[in-house]
Amino acid sequence: MIRYELTGKTALVTGGASGIGLALVTQLARNGAKVAINHLAEDARGPEQVERLRAEGLDVIAAPGNVGDAADGVRMVEQAVKDLGRLDFLANNAGTPGSRTTIAPKELDRITEELWDTLLQVNLVGVFRCTKAAAPALRAAKGAVVNTASIAGLGSVGSSMAYGATKAGVVSLTKNLARALAPEVRVNAVAPGAVDSSWMIEWSNEQRSGSIDKALLKRRCTTDDLAEVMLFLLAGAAMVTGQTVTVDGGLTLG
Repeated sequence: MIRYELTGKTALVTGGASGIGLALVTQLARNGAKVAINHLAEDARGPEQVERLRAEGLDVIAAPGNVGDAADGVRMVEQAVKDLGRLDFLANNAGTPGSRTTIAPKELDRITEELWDTLLQVNLVGVFRCTKAAAPALRAAKGAVVNTASIAGLGSVGSSMAYGATKAGVVSLTKNLARALAPEVRVNAVAPGAVDSSWMIEWSNEQRSGSIDKALLKRRCTTDDLAEVMLFLLAGAAMVTGQTVTVDGGLTLG
């Protein structure tokens, strides 16, 4: 794994208390960055992970708040920047499928207005509001942003058509945020495929084995696989902006 010298750098990772976000927090901190872990205020995993990582000697702080809420999301970012002292890296990773089980395209009756509203606010508008709130600090630091999209936003069937639409929006938003924040700030995204994590969708054993069989590399992604690419887009990749990198082991090619 590539090592980066990030001493003196800071980062805010939304949805950082579990899954891909936690893997990225860990890699950033182990490379020397001070990292704010965003989590929902009621999610006990946030304080637990802060305590665990601090015990490892890593420089992490808590940044509770809901990116899906206009007021609270902005407050959280502004407080995190104040607590960190500056902001070099922003990872817009927080997201939700809005359902414990997959919703097939034909199951239109299961796609409710409430589901749309939740997914849009968290998965799409949350990316915009956090980036907008962080923009002054990111510009000052000549920093970078990485967003978590999905292969569902690139034409694959995801947990639902609403989820896929929000992630397609993230792909488009990534390009336009890159335009908006250039030349000081780079903005990119990753599009995960099938990932073994604590994601809220309950995948069946058949779905899991199918995603392995269809992938060219014959395994599912780990959270560290995604975090490694995200770290590269934040700390390296000096001439890359506005791009969405597919990280799926060749699943979409199989």
